[in-house]
Amino acid sequence: MTTLDLTLPDLEENLALDEALLLEAEEGRGGEILRFWEWPEYAVVLGAGGQMNLDVNEAACRTDGVPIARRASGGGTVLLGRGSLVFTLVLSYSRAKELRDLSSSYRWIMSKLAQALQPIGHVEHVGICDLAVAGRKISGNAQQRKREFLLHHGTILYDFDLPRIETYLHLPKRQPDYRAGRSHGEFVTNLDSTSANIRELLRGAWEIEGDALDWPGERTAALVSEKYRSPEWVHRL
Repeated sequence: MTTLDLTLPDLEENLALDEALLLEAEEGRGGEILRFWEWPEYAVVLGAGGQMNLDVNEAACRTDGVPIARRASGGGTVLLGRGSLVFTLVLSYSRAKELRDLSSSYRWIMSKLAQALQPIGHVEHVGICDLAVAGRKISGNAQQRKREFLLHHGTILYDFDLPRIETYLHLPKRQPDYRAGRSHGEFVTNLDSTSANIRELLRGAWEIEGDALDWPGERTAALVSEKYRSPEWVHRL
């Protein structure tokens, strides 16, 4: 596995690159990879099946100039911004038998992530695909799956302006049991660490062979043009 520490200058490019890395691996032109990126401004990103009218305060986003985009993986809507690290894993099913099943893959990957972050604090895998400290969420995760490879990515909050979440996102209709109806402010917290430290700990959890020497620029650009900048994609029901 290689690492790619790369934040592209356009929000849609960053979302497209995650999918491009998966597609290239699936077609034999890439392999397993751990990517990090961090968006410096506030931005709302829906999951593939997210509903704009239910998840997003569009009026507040328009007023404050907060862009709204959609990723290709499932999961809930998130607010990105400074203090929220995004990590991306492209994994081959041949790495572990647990990866071939959605539920067991979440358990396997989330346990590995939680263990990697133990030097910072008592991080636990809770719900289906969250990480939490003392019952408060620090990380949400999602997947996109192909025949031979999967994409698993998520955010880790470490220095995020947490009240902003309530400004731009509604309470989700579907909630994990451990949330117990709590508001965003009561439910979410920051991990007491730095971006550099979190990156180093996650690198240590995987058999890293070095840094990626290239990334699929042409495929990323095509995905941006055909999909990620399309209003039909972003606003679909």
